[in-house]
Amino acid sequence: MKQNESVDARLDRAFLALADPVRRALIARLSRGSATVNELAEPFAMSKQGVSKHIQVLESAGLITRTRNGQQRPCHLDPAALESLTAWIDTYRLEAERQFRQLDSLLTAMKQGEQK
Repeated sequence: MKQNESVDARLDRAFLALADPVRRALIARLSRGSATVNELAEPFAMSKQGVSKHIQVLESAGLITRTRNGQQRPCHLDPAALESLTAWIDTYRLEAERQFRQLDSLLTAMKQGEQK
């Protein structure tokens, strides 16, 4: 993800990119290793140009990178970008879990009070 961009803008761009099922499938494929556009396009009933547009969205969102290897430009998943998304989600997941534990403790205390 780009350094001089706000965190909110990076999150917005990443989640918008992941909102599309084709792009999520591309991320899933890249999680198993780097691949070329031709390799990424194989399972889809769309043109290579269509897959390339999805790749451009993922790349501009900072979720994948591309390198040059002779004539090929393989795509690579950027684990750090996914980790930052996971960290953002975990912040809210952990807070929700804390609140549920607190509620569970309160309900347990109320139930024990009723039994006395």
